[in-house]
Amino acid sequence: ARFVSPGKSWEGVFGGLVLTQVGVLIFSLLSGFESSQWAVLAIIAFLTSSVSVLGDLTESLFKRHEELKDSSHLIPGHGGVMDRVDSLTAAAPIYVLLLSVFGWL
Repeated sequence: ARFVSPGKSWEGVFGGLVLTQVGVLIFSLLSGFESSQWAVLAIIAFLTSSVSVLGDLTESLFKRHEELKDSSHLIPGHGGVMDRVDSLTAAAPIYVLLLSVFGWL
C-alpha cells in the first residue's frame, strides 16, 4: 500500500475497519437489532469498508501510473474529484449487492 499511496498505512486500514465495527455495534444497540441482524450488518460493513480501501488504492495506482499528483484541480488543495469519490464508487455497488444478498433490500 505504501508504494501505491505513501500516505496510507496498515494502521489506518485496521483502525478504520475497527471503528466501522464499533459504529455497527453502537447502531445495532440503539436500533434494537437482534444478534443475527447485528452479525449480518457487521459482515456487510466489514466487506464494504474493505472494498472502499481497495477503491482508494486503485485510484491512487492509476494516478501513480500516469505520474499525476492530483486527478483534477476542481477542488483546490485536494487530490481532485476522484479522490473525493474513489472509495464510494468502489464500495456503493458492493454495499447494495450485499444488502440484496442478505435480503435487506
